[in-house]
Amino acid sequence: MPTIDVEYQELEQLIGKNTCRELFGNPENLRVEALDDKLSLVKAEVKEYNQADMTLSIEMKDTGRADLWSAEGLARGLCCYLGLERGFRQYGADGAVVDVHVDSKLWGIRPFISCSVLKDIHLSDPIIRGLMHLQDKLDKTYGRDRQKTSIGIYNFDLIKPPIEYTAVKPTDVRFVPLGFDEQLNLDEILEKHPKGVEYGHIVKKHAYYPMLFDSEGKVLSFPPIINSNDLGKVTEESRNLLVEVTGTQEQTVQNTLNLVTAALIDRGGKACSATIHYPNTSEYKQKIVTTPNFNHHIVHLRVDYTNRLLGLKLSAKDIAELLLTAGLGVEKIGGNSVDVRVPFYRVDIMHEVDVVEDVAVAYGYNNIEPIWRDLPTTGSERPLQRTINVARELMVGAGYQEVLNYTLTNPESLFTKMNQKPTATVEISNPKVVTMTCLRSWLLPSLMEFLSVNQSVEFPQRIFELGKVTLQDETRDTKTRDEDWLAAATSHANAGFSEIKSCLDAFFGNLGVDWQIKPASHPSFIEGRVGAVWVNAVEAGVVGEVNPLVLEAWKLENPTAAFELNLQRILELKKAR
Repeated sequence: MPTIDVEYQELEQLIGKNTCRELFGNPENLRVEALDDKLSLVKAEVKEYNQADMTLSIEMKDTGRADLWSAEGLARGLCCYLGLERGFRQYGADGAVVDVHVDSKLWGIRPFISCSVLKDIHLSDPIIRGLMHLQDKLDKTYGRDRQKTSIGIYNFDLIKPPIEYTAVKPTDVRFVPLGFDEQLNLDEILEKHPKGVEYGHIVKKHAYYPMLFDSEGKVLSFPPIINSNDLGKVTEESRNLLVEVTGTQEQTVQNTLNLVTAALIDRGGKACSATIHYPNTSEYKQKIVTTPNFNHHIVHLRVDYTNRLLGLKLSAKDIAELLLTAGLGVEKIGGNSVDVRVPFYRVDIMHEVDVVEDVAVAYGYNNIEPIWRDLPTTGSERPLQRTINVARELMVGAGYQEVLNYTLTNPESLFTKMNQKPTATVEISNPKVVTMTCLRSWLLPSLMEFLSVNQSVEFPQRIFELGKVTLQDETRDTKTRDEDWLAAATSHANAGFSEIKSCLDAFFGNLGVDWQIKPASHPSFIEGRVGAVWVNAVEAGVVGEVNPLVLEAWKLENPTAAFELNLQRILELKKAR
């Protein structure tokens, strides 16, 4: 969850010194509990108050409320709940004072940009620190660590419009990056500058890198890496600022610019627009865009839906009043609905239920009378689960240690390293990690991987896992089904078929299940030292000594014997008998 640092005196300035001191006390004797109580209305909590520098460390419980990640946003969010405002704040921007021309080569690299200009702003050191803090939080969280969006802020007085947003070869441009005193080309920046080292992976995959120039060819920045030291340095003497946001998703880019611009307007800046000229190609839906965009949108809220979710009996008028307290607006009140105005900075509101949540907060969760459910039965374990727990205890009693592995794995582990031909698995459509691309269809590969990374532990090693596997099933709505399987492995210098079979004998004997081994072949096991496990004339598993090819693939030096059972099928057969 995001944590923001806010100087208490900045909150006093934004909310009102008299109001803050009446409610929370002065900075030297801050009543943290009273402040915490009000912060809970915007899902925030004081984690620490450093009285020496009068700085609050505030944890934001709602990761979607990016509009609160600054002193300005926090003050804006609290003012309605404190009775200082009603509804949402109105923001506006004067006509465009800068044109931005976008190069078609940026498509597929970092194609979108939004800009604004803030005039006549008076910055102080705390305001600049807060602005940098907001920029960092938005870049890391809402901007997905600068991959979706990144923010640049410049001294507009040093820039000669129009601005060119283009893509260049890494060795074609040299400039002095922020914080340095020597010129570097773009590849050198990625190697030598701390921000280049941290974020270079975002652009290294492309042949061309994004760049911002003014009309005189001066470098503004190398997004999303670093600003130039000449134009991208903001001080207390800066009176006019250019804010730009570049990224890969147009709406996210616009939202980010709107949030930063609104914070600077709250600090007294006068906003002016920018006109973005996109290339005349099929990829860009809009060719000319004016930013920032402070328009609100309407959400239709049903009264019966609100009351059903909250267990209340509110009228449309009651809901409208609560919405104004929550900092939202009201477009129209009907008998059975309210058309809600959602301000541009509430980027977290995407659905009717999000508005219902604001109604609940404004009403007060403590004011909602709890209702205890009148259940006809008392909860208990499923009989099948009780038997599974017994099976787990039997394996522990046999001297095997339980391990828990991820259900996500990859085809190489499931098949290649197990000396098997690939079969159908349930794959992840958009995997985030190359080692976790599908769901496991059996457990033994997980045990082999566990043994391979724990070879420094003393042998013998005897482990088991009782867990879920996921199989394709066209008869189900989800086209898949989960089953409980059991696998065990013993690994040491003398591990063999007799040892693992004796474990199965003890397991089935104590479970009260008749079983037998029939000759079988399995590529993961040694031919002639493997058998199929049958229960009630149904094949339910495999047992044997692991094939040396498998051991070599997992870099295991000791012989290993193992079994794998479809425990769910076995228990169902036992119950049917």
